[in-house]
Amino acid sequence: MENITPNSFKDKQELLVRVERNNRMVQRLSQKLNSYTYEPKCPQQFEKFYELKRSIQNFTEHHQQVVSKIQQRKTDLKDINNKEVEQHLDNFKKLENAIASYLVD
Repeated sequence: MENITPNSFKDKQELLVRVERNNRMVQRLSQKLNSYTYEPKCPQQFEKFYELKRSIQNFTEHHQQVVSKIQQRKTDLKDINNKEVEQHLDNFKKLENAIASYLVD
């Protein structure tokens, strides 16, 4: 994964837009997951369904923390723990893949 080294207002805005876009995507996938067409039909799907719901909830909580940290820094993001932001972006990819695999099954 590319290293995130934002050092200007533009980089801060781009990072914030990227994180917000990922959150909107997770929320849309969550809505789709909650639709009646994707209801679990067997015990394994119920387990996967509840695991995905917990993951979405954890992602949303972590998203709020990351956005708060990004917004607190007015001009310089070097102080932000870049590992945390990278981890958040990786978690998005993993969650998106997990939801997609559930929806395909």
